[in-house]
Amino acid sequence: MRQEGAVAPPILVTGGTGTLGQHVVARLREAGCDIRILSRHSHSGRDGIQFLTGDLATGEGLAPAVDGVATIVHCASSPKGDAGATRNLVRAAASSGAPHLVYISIVGVDGLAFGYYRSKLESERVVAGCGLPWTTLRATQFYDLILKGARPLARLPVIPVPAGFVVQPVDAGEVAARLAGLALGDPAGQVPDMGGPRVRSFADLIRAYLGASGRRRLVVPVRLPATRKIRAGALLPAPSAAAGHRTWEEFLAGRLR
Repeated sequence: MRQEGAVAPPILVTGGTGTLGQHVVARLREAGCDIRILSRHSHSGRDGIQFLTGDLATGEGLAPAVDGVATIVHCASSPKGDAGATRNLVRAAASSGAPHLVYISIVGVDGLAFGYYRSKLESERVVAGCGLPWTTLRATQFYDLILKGARPLARLPVIPVPAGFVVQPVDAGEVAARLAGLALGDPAGQVPDMGGPRVRSFADLIRAYLGASGRRRLVVPVRLPATRKIRAGALLPAPSAAAGHRTWEEFLAGRLR
């Protein structure tokens, strides 16, 4: 327990300028926390937020970034894979003390053989076996990612979508609120998954986007190979998962105004 008048150590957020990370930073600042953001590019700091330049892929700059922090929220991610970056972060963190390491992963990483998912699962194992106090939250796909994919598809006269592709996407801000709460709490290991309020087919999500953006397109489900597990629900959270409240339609209404 922190003594009255004592200054709390800062919280380091990797990927603090990304889709999820910027929401996490905002919520931790609302809670009165001082934040460090690790970035490969230099930024001007602002009240309560300090930017430090470093590279998770090479380990450069990590030592000063983790020095003196009590908690690290690891949101940074790369299409090239996360495992090596996570190892570098863990190595630096372990050398600086025993900070609480909070990691965000993806629902379904242990059931699908995609390269990126394998890397996320390997990162989970790095975190769990690093000897530091840790917490890992798996979340489903963010609405932002669905929107990013929907926009170019809507330019086509006919939109092919994977048949039977079911997901339970979630608002990144709600995941950030959960992640910030975990960062401010005690290490909890693997916590329950988090998904959105509804299971949706990909075709349904695209049709909702078309309606919200005032477009008329033919959406054609196409049976794709190697998607049997996804059609069977591999990307869906466990029944015990925490669920967000903001719907896809509410998200679109806010973004397409």
